[in-house]
Amino acid sequence: MDCRLKRSEDFDKVFKKGTRVFSNNLTLIYFAAGTMKVGYAVGKKHGSSVKRNRIKRLLREAFRSFLPCVKDGFFFVFIPKVKEDYSLAEFKNSMQYMLKKAGLFNDEKNRTAPH
Repeated sequence: MDCRLKRSEDFDKVFKKGTRVFSNNLTLIYFAAGTMKVGYAVGKKHGSSVKRNRIKRLLREAFRSFLPCVKDGFFFVFIPKVKEDYSLAEFKNSMQYMLKKAGLFNDEKNRTAPH
């Protein structure tokens, strides 16, 4: 299953009509849709293409650990905040906080990331 948000129309829809949730490291924008798709918006302010691609790889890996316990039927866009260094643990903690705050987990027992 390919759950990547690719089309610019979908990104525009999420940015215009989506609900925003903030944390120290990330901003989550989500929008109710028919299927689950995830996109990552990493701008040129973050540095070279090598650094931007590394950030996207870390974000994809962090969200992959939450994939089984997140509600289906939403478009998600994660936007990292500009900082010097990024880590997988920080992204996982931020995602868990934001998904919990937005009520996007399937049920109460799956609120922690599987290891």
